[in-house]
Amino acid sequence: MSSASLDDYGAKRDFSRTAEPPPAEAASRAGPLTFVVQKHAARRLHYDFRLEVDGVLKSWPIPNGPSYTRGERRLAVMTEDHPLEYATFEGVIPKGEYGGGQVIVWDAGIYAPEEDGRPCFDRQRAEALVRRGIERGKLGIFLQGRKLHGGWTLVHTQDKNWLFLKKDDSFADASHDVLAEDASILSGLTIEDLKAGRLPDSARKTTLLLDPAQVPGARRSPTPRMLSPMLPSVADRPFSNPNWLFEPKLDGYRVIATAEDGSVRLTSRRGLDCSGEYPWLVDAIRRQPYRDAIFDGEIVALDEHGKPSFQALQNRASEPKPFMLYYAFDLLYRDGYDLRGVPLEQRRELLQTSLLPSDRVRIVDAFVGDGLTLYEAVRQNGMEGIVAKRRDSRYDSGKRTDAWFKIKATQSDEFVVGGYTVGAGSRASTFGSLVVGYYKEGASKLTYVGHAGSGFDDRTLKSVYERLQALRTDESPFEDEVPHVGMWRRPGKAEGPITWVKPDLVAQVKYAERTSDGILRAPVFLGLRDDKAARDVGAIEVLEPPSASVNVEADSPLGDIVEQLEQHKGEKLVVEVDGHEIAFSNLNKVFWPAHGGQRPLTKRDLVVYFARVSPYLLPHLRDRPLTLVRFPNGITGGHFYQKHYEQPLPRYVETTWLYSDQNKGDGEYLRANNLATLLWLGQVADIELHTWYSRVNPAGDAEGLPTTFAGSLENMQQSVLNYPDFVVFDLDPYLYSGKEARGEEPELHPEGFAATSQVALWLKAMLDELHLSSFVKTTGRTGLHIYVPIKRTLDYHATHSVSETLARFLAQQHPKEVTVEWAVDKRKGKVFADYNQNVRGKTLASIYSPRVLPWAAVSMPLRWDEVGKVFPTDFTILSAPERLRQVGDLWANILEAKHDLQGLIG
Repeated sequence: MSSASLDDYGAKRDFSRTAEPPPAEAASRAGPLTFVVQKHAARRLHYDFRLEVDGVLKSWPIPNGPSYTRGERRLAVMTEDHPLEYATFEGVIPKGEYGGGQVIVWDAGIYAPEEDGRPCFDRQRAEALVRRGIERGKLGIFLQGRKLHGGWTLVHTQDKNWLFLKKDDSFADASHDVLAEDASILSGLTIEDLKAGRLPDSARKTTLLLDPAQVPGARRSPTPRMLSPMLPSVADRPFSNPNWLFEPKLDGYRVIATAEDGSVRLTSRRGLDCSGEYPWLVDAIRRQPYRDAIFDGEIVALDEHGKPSFQALQNRASEPKPFMLYYAFDLLYRDGYDLRGVPLEQRRELLQTSLLPSDRVRIVDAFVGDGLTLYEAVRQNGMEGIVAKRRDSRYDSGKRTDAWFKIKATQSDEFVVGGYTVGAGSRASTFGSLVVGYYKEGASKLTYVGHAGSGFDDRTLKSVYERLQALRTDESPFEDEVPHVGMWRRPGKAEGPITWVKPDLVAQVKYAERTSDGILRAPVFLGLRDDKAARDVGAIEVLEPPSASVNVEADSPLGDIVEQLEQHKGEKLVVEVDGHEIAFSNLNKVFWPAHGGQRPLTKRDLVVYFARVSPYLLPHLRDRPLTLVRFPNGITGGHFYQKHYEQPLPRYVETTWLYSDQNKGDGEYLRANNLATLLWLGQVADIELHTWYSRVNPAGDAEGLPTTFAGSLENMQQSVLNYPDFVVFDLDPYLYSGKEARGEEPELHPEGFAATSQVALWLKAMLDELHLSSFVKTTGRTGLHIYVPIKRTLDYHATHSVSETLARFLAQQHPKEVTVEWAVDKRKGKVFADYNQNVRGKTLASIYSPRVLPWAAVSMPLRWDEVGKVFPTDFTILSAPERLRQVGDLWANILEAKHDLQGLIG
């Protein structure tokens, strides 16, 4: 369709006044067609429903918005075509302009017109169907968005008026008030936010749909021929954590579904092709929007109450056949890109627009943060449990990791069948119970755990018995004696009531509990697990669940320390920390005078802050040489930097001797590796904590690097301390408020920090294009720090070169806003992108470090979607602990997000 169809759109708008995109020819696109719904508060509130077709957006404002009630008619008034770029427009259209008012992207996704009752995703054919539907006045479509799902119909009535109706399908739900979900899917803002003056960040160029080619961690690759599933560890109890997603645990068969150029292959957990067993799933995957994709999920069967049932799945060959469906929870590959290196949250976002739900295919719901509530809900509904997954976790094929945990609400496990007992009565022709066990690590024979005799019906008794007959053997597969009817059977003897079988079958067994010696109480057979290998059934290691949110006010040693410090009002106090005594003095000395309604803050407040944030702070200090910035008389008194502590040190303070470039000799540097050291730093008035970007510990990605740091410059240059964990960027605004005294640095003010935030987002976009992870924090002063975690394969000289190249490129792209000039007078009016921090021995304020500013700021990590929405004064030594309790440590996994820069600079 030519741009002439946008003439009406262009004629109605003055693009010198409105930020709406001007008419433009659309570039050719591939893949499914897209839709968008924009919530628009013009003269009256309405929802602009737009469908992509022939390079434009066909548009229908819906005054009352869409409804999930089947058949409910909603008026939709067809209006002028809009350019495709309009799909991501959010903001305020000026008063007096056409459509003046606030606009957010309320929903978006992919859609397909219906053909013979099914969605058609072939783009050329789909566009022809849409044109024909509009011409004939009736268009059936299938939507897959964040909020709108399922089938809908547009019906023309008269003139420009149409009706928008929800079809009678499994998504229709009269109780679902979708309009209550009022936030933008792009910015998270609401219409009310825009009216209150909060605007979407114009520096963030958000695409409507996530594209694998643009996602950090995606790798160009042919379709993998074989993928082993990632496996969860077992946690001993449910937990809540904002850095984790929680899903209901399904009681089914794990299946990886691969679509490749029109063909479909289903693979079991053991790597076996099971396509022939589930032709309905093969057909459903073949009809998905993308011809090349790999999904991970489970096939489940529903019982008569609509709940997943493993026993029903076992009976899938019986009549009547149970209803089976596929629940997908991960996307591993799409459009030529291997996505296993992409963080889980982004893989799930891609999944939402890559798999269209139907009666036989669904996407598992995931819930952020609140695992305890979900666990209680599934427990009350009799479901198996929950699965916890770290939001930034990569997909480790074939590995059982602590990035995923399963937490069971019912006790059930897999066990190997090693024998069966003789049946009696109605079971005389089959068996009485299965004798089950598991393999201890390194063992060649089974460890007995129990007899499972209940849970069978006539059909399963017969089918399992037939399979057992082919496995009969004279030798016991068990390591020790096996009990039976009050007596012990000697291993190796098959006569009597127990018949041994080769340990090939795996049974799913539910039980009430385990005795102290590991025997199952009240075991119930649920079914055989053909998807799991017997040799893989071992002892289950149950782990402590993670907790990035630590409540130190609870009854704990750390809570006791805080309580002692707060309740003791004297100047001096001796506190025992991990067996060490710390003698505090001058606890009531004011370090930060009263400011802006905030009370004076004392040394006591500093030490209490260090204690409260220690679970989050210490991991970032550990093994890094430390530069002290001491203010013995508070921020209004004198201060000094200290790299080498000259006085005798407490025995709990760890140190490292290393060659100092500045002193041309060796010096002893402190390391804050434990709580006692951190609190002692508060006692010596070390208000600011400045750490190196490199560590003395080579474990992980620097195993071969030397750990001799002293003696010579050559030793230092060859050592692990010369290989940093990060490339850093220090963004400082040189935009003056006008209140600064002559020669002073710019003070913190909104315009300067907003400019810095925008530059940070530009830098992130550039790093994203290079597929480099990036983490951002406030400096605690006027700017922002951006850390790029890297594998320790480059020394400081190389990382300095990388940061300089990127900073200069950023300045070239935005010459009016960004500078790399070293001369201060040349930075005025711009944001200084300082790459010179990437030098051995130079430091920046650590994450969570207090800063020497009147409001007692701290250097606080941010989510990238917070950049531009928060201000440095939001985070102080008084407010930071509460934020950490709410969101946890946003940088907890920064060292797991490393990339190898060798390829980038090679």
